[in-house]
Amino acid sequence: MAIIYVDEEKGVDAPETAGTQDAPFQSVSVAYLEKGADNEFQVKKKGEDEYKPAAKAALKKAANYADQQRKKREAAAKRAEADEAALQATLEKAKAIKISEDPELPAAKLINIAETNPEAIGQLRKSKDEPSSGVLRVRVQGRVQRVAKQGGLMFVTLRRGLNLMQCLLAGELAKTYDALTLMRETSMEVFGELWEVPAGAHAPLNRELHADYFRIIAVAPGGDDAFTNLVPEDGDPNTLLNLRHLTLRHDKPSAVMFVRGVLEGAFHTAYKEMDVKKVSPPALVQTQVEGGATLFKFDYYGETSYLTQSSQLYLETVLPSLGDVYCIEKSFRAEKSLTRRHLSEYTHIEAELDFITFDDLLTHLEAVICRVVDLTLEDPVAGELVKKYNPEFKKPSRPFLRMRYADAIEWLREKGIKNTEGNDHVFGDDIAEAAERKMTDEINRPIFLTHFPVEIKAFYMQKADDDKRVTESVDLLMPGVGEVVGGSMRIWDYEELLAAYKREGIDPAGYFWYLDQRKYGSSPHGGYGLGAERFLAWLMKLWTVREACLYPRFMGRCTP
Repeated sequence: MAIIYVDEEKGVDAPETAGTQDAPFQSVSVAYLEKGADNEFQVKKKGEDEYKPAAKAALKKAANYADQQRKKREAAAKRAEADEAALQATLEKAKAIKISEDPELPAAKLINIAETNPEAIGQLRKSKDEPSSGVLRVRVQGRVQRVAKQGGLMFVTLRRGLNLMQCLLAGELAKTYDALTLMRETSMEVFGELWEVPAGAHAPLNRELHADYFRIIAVAPGGDDAFTNLVPEDGDPNTLLNLRHLTLRHDKPSAVMFVRGVLEGAFHTAYKEMDVKKVSPPALVQTQVEGGATLFKFDYYGETSYLTQSSQLYLETVLPSLGDVYCIEKSFRAEKSLTRRHLSEYTHIEAELDFITFDDLLTHLEAVICRVVDLTLEDPVAGELVKKYNPEFKKPSRPFLRMRYADAIEWLREKGIKNTEGNDHVFGDDIAEAAERKMTDEINRPIFLTHFPVEIKAFYMQKADDDKRVTESVDLLMPGVGEVVGGSMRIWDYEELLAAYKREGIDPAGYFWYLDQRKYGSSPHGGYGLGAERFLAWLMKLWTVREACLYPRFMGRCTP
């Protein structure tokens, strides 16, 4: 005999409730049903502090309740058994139904699910009574997105990429074994004529394919291995990541990947319009950019090398030969960070601009970002997907708010937002992600945070003329995400760069090629790096940058 606890105020009535003091039931009736009569029941009533033995009347009521529920469960089990028997009988009967393509019908023309050209698809049929002239017999191929049954009809939505087509199976077609056991992700080919959907009904592109024949190309499993059982849309995040190759087939992940492709294309277009040339720097390097602690080290034919943190230094070397340049490449950071916005491998959109001032750099960033947003939203599919998943999104207006680091420190102090040690922020603090997020979300507009102290920024950043304590540097902060861009003017004086190496304890010998840029016709120049995943997270209101990757790599995960 065990003691089962019931807390009428804080308990939970559920089959998985343990019935302990830490996990009590809420009612005696459910506790009695789930744990049985051979137990002692202790009850804490609302407003009371102590458990007391359950009253005899409550136990009698619980016994009647349990008896009723058991009878209901037995009846439901019998119905389920009968339904299963009837289903199996129907399936056995369905196996005898054979379908074949009618040789008397015209050959079906293969079309893409998204095809809308009347010359390719023919006229949409409206009724059986109208002449069939101009109506073509077509066939489409795709994977099953969903199945709905209505009377003797079966509506099958096929998916090919982001595009959908509704297919109607009727008569013997809907009674076959293949139709009755059709599972999501089964690939199939459907033959028939395209019809307008009836008034008041809805279907993709307001049409549906009335099938006269179909064939299964590859069957997807059912039962425990069914797609919707393995990767439910609201499933455990770790499970969905483990099965990312399947999770990507859901609506939102596939939409995010599509918008990401449009977004990268928009950057290419914007840079081309601005006459910024594309280059492809190497991913294997022997010099650091941001800091040695975040480099992935490996052996390269007996020499120590690293995966690149940034292509910036290489981009600077081609300014004299190509002018303004950019790249869209992978970067790698060995940061043991498990936050919403950190990845070990991410897509870095970087640019370097020649003969500019710091104000020029900020103006350029505004222009690129606003143009990229416009181009992405102008894409008819991507624009609708952004609207669907981030309906409150508004294009950023220019000019962006400009705030110096020193002013940000004062803002945080006034708001009582503490640093990571729990103290007031002071000049020289590296503003942590949480504080940065709070500030950005409260201000709720893009912020150019500028002029960071020399000590907390990279060695190559140019000091400001009006305050040698700080650099001509910038982080672009976006609401909901935080930093999406980091940039600066670069030190362009030879002796000043040597002094920066000495200050940071870096041996300049490995950077001879970088120093040569200051030796052979130097110039004031600057650049930046933009995290594509963070930018996409801002655009589509994603909870984490992992959602913005095809296969995210972060601390503890490098699969599949």
